[in-house]
Amino acid sequence: MKIVITGAAGFIGHHVAQRMLADGHRITILDRLDHSGNLNRLAEIGVPNEQTKFVFHDLRAPINSQLTAQLGKPDWIIHMAAATHVDRSIDDPMSFVLDNVVATCNVLEYARATRAKMLYFSTDEVFGPAPDGTAYRETDRYNSGNPYAATKAGAEELCVAYHNTYKLPVMITHTMNVFGQRQHPEKFIPNTIARVSNGESVTIHADHARTRAGSRFYIHASAVADAVSFLLENGEAGEKYNIVGELEVDNLQLAKTIAKYVKRDLHYEMVDFHSSRPGHDLRYALDGSKMAEMGWTPPTTFAAAMAETVQWTLDNPKWLLDSQMKVAA
Repeated sequence: MKIVITGAAGFIGHHVAQRMLADGHRITILDRLDHSGNLNRLAEIGVPNEQTKFVFHDLRAPINSQLTAQLGKPDWIIHMAAATHVDRSIDDPMSFVLDNVVATCNVLEYARATRAKMLYFSTDEVFGPAPDGTAYRETDRYNSGNPYAATKAGAEELCVAYHNTYKLPVMITHTMNVFGQRQHPEKFIPNTIARVSNGESVTIHADHARTRAGSRFYIHASAVADAVSFLLENGEAGEKYNIVGELEVDNLQLAKTIAKYVKRDLHYEMVDFHSSRPGHDLRYALDGSKMAEMGWTPPTTFAAAMAETVQWTLDNPKWLLDSQMKVAA
């Protein structure tokens, strides 16, 4: 198939691009190469090659006729380009409206003009914090806790509207905290690898009493790409799908696991996340039963994926900030 992937120079996007190439598809990468996009990610997975084409564009602007001619008529559009940093969304919400809502509308218009199928990549954060024992299903109510989540929810509703109004074949996915090779070093897992390697203290966001760490269902980027590949073959237009890791892990447990793989002691500080990170939530959780009933589960265990990621990062310290990674262990 011919597939356009927006944001394919990003962390999750390049893993999806790698999987689409492995599946034998031809891909066109649409990216503006801002602080999230990095051509070195694409170079390391063998792009460019005869299966790929790159088109530079900022999706805040419409995809005009000239760009449409360059992109052609795809079978699928996988829309992954987005602004994702929660703290930046709190400081500058309008930029997230432009990047996540306006940009998605421009992609939907391109899909409508070409009658391409579309997969919109969303987030667990649209559901807001999950109380203990709660895992949100695809159709549960939304309760955005920050502007980032609200703009992703708004973009989702545009996708639903285009499906209902124009009969555009759109699917929506939600996933949780994704990790893996070539992740931005500001994120918790690569940051923790660097800090543990350097003997520095790791910040663990916790409850008010600083006794309970926040938790997530972490999932490797290659598992997310595997789920996307599965949905292109088995998903249905108008449906939403949760892509969920196999088990819930709290961030202190995760930091201890990383320290074990790095073979260094863990030094850490528990902090009240409400005070230090307003707009963030202590626990997120998604119900993955819909995908499981369809026949998809993560292809690797969390433990195996985490061990591989830590070792790869130690072997490739250039993907950590030089100021962070003083020692490669």
